[in-house]
Amino acid sequence: MNLYLRYFDKEALVTNVNDAIAFLSTIEEITMTRDLEEDIREYAASDVYYPKRYKIRPRVYFIIIKTEAATMMDFKQKKALRNNVSTNDEQRTIVSPVIAHLNEERAGWYEGTLDFKRVVLVPVTGKHEYRDTHFVANCKALSGIDCYNRIVEHLRTRVDPRSQFPSAKGKNFKFKYLGMWK
Repeated sequence: MNLYLRYFDKEALVTNVNDAIAFLSTIEEITMTRDLEEDIREYAASDVYYPKRYKIRPRVYFIIIKTEAATMMDFKQKKALRNNVSTNDEQRTIVSPVIAHLNEERAGWYEGTLDFKRVVLVPVTGKHEYRDTHFVANCKALSGIDCYNRIVEHLRTRVDPRSQFPSAKGKNFKFKYLGMWK
């Protein structure tokens, strides 16, 4: 797997992460920090194939794209596009890790964390507004999705019905398995 990197008119196709970091270090506008280096290494090692962009300053980014292309010309002519169509030998469905963990049945105590938009009354104006609300609860559940459903069901009876709850699959819901109930 090769990496294509681009920052304005500076671009490179490299074969490993060390070469990618060396290329980025030659660009003086990009400050190579330990966190940035670790994040690039994690991206290169992951199974994620969508392009990743990194913010340098407001509205200025550099991008990294994983590719099968062996040369820059192959990449530019899109000869090494990743084929997402599975063959008859590979008739398996690919499930994202978040969904797999959500539906994994494991009865016990869960700690669920939910960030949602809560409608509250502003006493001074007499109008309502959305407020970001962080809610944490421990509950008995059979899976991560069951924990999410129990938390949302509990909140729906206690907050304004116009409040907005995030998807269980999004970044605003997290859960942790605490152990078996007794």
